[in-house]
Amino acid sequence: MSINRKIPLRKCVATGEMFPKKEMIRVVRSKEGEVSVDVTGKKSGRGAYVSKSETAVAEAKKKNVLKHQLEVEIPEQLYEDLLKVIRKETLT
Repeated sequence: MSINRKIPLRKCVATGEMFPKKEMIRVVRSKEGEVSVDVTGKKSGRGAYVSKSETAVAEAKKKNVLKHQLEVEIPEQLYEDLLKVIRKETLT
């Protein structure tokens, strides 16, 4: 008899769609106000999820939703890092 496990869902801040947590990328703000991409999903701090698509990242950048969610200025490099992670995962 197999046990059906509940799959944790998270909402994409850019598109508003719900996805399984493993299909999302977490962006985290530390206590010091440092913003980074959290590939493991285990860093401490305030987090926001973006779906693993280039259009979602572009939408987040255009709407500036990460700034509002994390309450800190988002460096341009962060969006490039998000795109690198997405492109790396699509190749494998």
